[in-house]
Amino acid sequence: MNKKAAKNNNPLNTAPWRYYLVLAVVALIYISLMARTAYIQIIEPEMLKKQGDLRSLRVAANTVQRGSIVDRNGAELAISVPVETVWADPKIIMDNNAIAMTKHWQALADVLDQDINKLIARVVKNPRKRFIYLERKISPAMASYIKELKIPGIHLRKESKRFYPTGEISAHLIGFTNVDDKGIEGIERMYDDLLTGTGGAKRFRKDAKGRKIEIISVEEPEQAQDITLSIDQRIQAIAYKELKGAVQAFKATSGSVVVANIHTGEILAMTNSPSYNPNNRRNTAIHRFRNRAITDIYEPGSTMKPLTALTALEFGSAKANSIINTSPGWMRLGGRRVSDPINRGKLSIEEILVTSSNMGTTKLALSVPKDYLLTKFFDAGFADDTGTNLVGESVGMMHDRSRWSKFELATLSWGAGLAITPAQLTRFYMALANGGIKRKLTIVKSSDKTTDPEDQERIFSAKNSLAITHMLEAVVDEHVPKAKIDGYRVGGKTGTSIKAVAGGYGNDYVALFAGIAPISNPEIVVVVVINEPSGDLYHGGEVAAPVFSRVMKGALRVLNVAPDAQKSRTASKHIKLTHPAQKPVAGEHHA
Repeated sequence: MNKKAAKNNNPLNTAPWRYYLVLAVVALIYISLMARTAYIQIIEPEMLKKQGDLRSLRVAANTVQRGSIVDRNGAELAISVPVETVWADPKIIMDNNAIAMTKHWQALADVLDQDINKLIARVVKNPRKRFIYLERKISPAMASYIKELKIPGIHLRKESKRFYPTGEISAHLIGFTNVDDKGIEGIERMYDDLLTGTGGAKRFRKDAKGRKIEIISVEEPEQAQDITLSIDQRIQAIAYKELKGAVQAFKATSGSVVVANIHTGEILAMTNSPSYNPNNRRNTAIHRFRNRAITDIYEPGSTMKPLTALTALEFGSAKANSIINTSPGWMRLGGRRVSDPINRGKLSIEEILVTSSNMGTTKLALSVPKDYLLTKFFDAGFADDTGTNLVGESVGMMHDRSRWSKFELATLSWGAGLAITPAQLTRFYMALANGGIKRKLTIVKSSDKTTDPEDQERIFSAKNSLAITHMLEAVVDEHVPKAKIDGYRVGGKTGTSIKAVAGGYGNDYVALFAGIAPISNPEIVVVVVINEPSGDLYHGGEVAAPVFSRVMKGALRVLNVAPDAQKSRTASKHIKLTHPAQKPVAGEHHA
C-alpha cells in the first residue's frame, strides 16, 4: 500500500492531458496575439493610424478675407471688417464651476443683450459639449470687455463681418451676405465664388507636450478677388436722393432709376426706393430686398411710341417728313375705339410724338405687316434679358402668338399689352441713341471704351435712329418743360400707364420718363419709373420728368460732359415739318 501511494504521488505520473492543455492554451494565446498583430498591421492598419492622428495631428486653417466690391472709381461699396465671435466650452465651464460666477455671467448677458437665464441654460444643456456659439461677429469693443470678464470656458475667435459704407443707396444692387459670409442677394450672390476665395491650411504633428515636431503639408490660400462695378457711386447717390424724394413727395408705392452709358452699355446707376439698410436688416420685410429695376415689370405706355415710329421708318411705309392724317380723331378696330382727346388732323411723325397721338401711332403700326412690327419689338430686347446676369432679372412679358387683332396691334403701338422692366426700357433707348445698335447692359466695369462685337447687334439703321432721336428733342422742348436741363439739349418721351388687374385695368398708374443727353453727341440714357403715385399728379411729364432732369444734370456734370445747348439743331430741322394750322396741343393722352 505504501509503495502504491508513493507511485500515485509522483509528479511524473500526472495525467498527460493537463500538460497538453496548458501547451494548447499558451499556443492559442500566442497565435491570437500573432493574428491580432497581423490584422492590425496588414489587414486593418488605418484604424490605429487614425487614432494616433487624432491625438497628434493638427490642422491650422488660414482663412481668406472676402474680397471687396468697389465702384468704377475705386470707392468701396462692400468691405470686410475684423470682428470677433464669442463661443463657450461647456465642459471647461462645468469642470471649473464657472456657473457660480453670477455677476460675471450677468455682465456677459448684458453686453450680448441676452437673458442671463437663457444664456446659462444653453451652456448647461450639454455639459460635456466642447463648442457652442454664444454670439456671432461682435464689435472689438464688446470683445475687449468680454475678455476682461475672464470667465473660464468663454473664448473669442477672430472673424470678419461685411460692411456696406453706402448703406441704403446701393443696397438692392450690392446685396448682402449671411452670418457665414455667403452671398445671399445682389452682386454678393452673383460673384460669391470670386469674392470668397479659398482658405489655406497647414497640417503638422505635435508631441505629448504640445510641441510642433513635424510639418506634414502646407496648402497656400487662394486670395479672394475684388469686383469693380460699372457703377459711379456719385451718380448712384444723386439718383437715389432724387428718386427717394419723388417717391415720398408723390406718395408712390415704389420707384426705380437706371442710368447707362450709351457707348459701352455700362450701368452707371441702378437704384430703387424704398430701400433698406444692409448693415442692419432686422425686421426688414423680404420683399424689400428685390432689385425692382430688373425684377418688376410695367406697361411702358407712350415711351414705346418712338419704337412704333421707328418701325414705320425702317419698313418704308413712312418717311421722316411724312404727314399722317389722324382725322376725325378716332377710329374703330374690331368694335373697339381708338382715339385722341381731340381731332389733331394732319400730323408729322415728330408731331405725333410731341402730342403723343394714339391715332398717329396706330396708323403707323397698321402701315407695316404684323410680323415686321412684332419682330422689331422683339429685336428691341423685350422678352429677353438685358445681359447683366443679375440674379432675379425678369425677361418681361411680350406675347409671341400667331394671331393678333388690329386693336391689339394698335394698343401695342402705344405701349399697352406688353410689360417690361426699367432695365429693358433703358436698353432700347440706349440702342436708339447710339445709332440703332443694341448692346448688352453690364454691371461690371469694362476694360476699355468699346464693347465686344458679340455683345452688340444692329437692329435699326443709323439714319432712322438719328431722326427719331432728334424728334425726341422736340418732344422735350415743346411738351415736357420739366425734363429740360440748362445748357444741354435733351430728348426723351413720357409715359403714363394704367396698372393691369385681374380682368382688366384698375385705378393705379405708373409714371415713366426715358431720356437721352446731350442730343448733339449722346452719352447717357436715364430711365425713371414711379410706381403708383397718389394724388392729382400722376403723369410721366409731371412725376417722372423732374427726376430725370435732376439725375441727368448731375450725371452730366459728374462725367464732365460739355454743354451743347449752343449747337444748332440742323439735323432735326431737316426732319421737322411745321403746320401753322395744326399746332401741337399741350397735354398728353396716355394709354
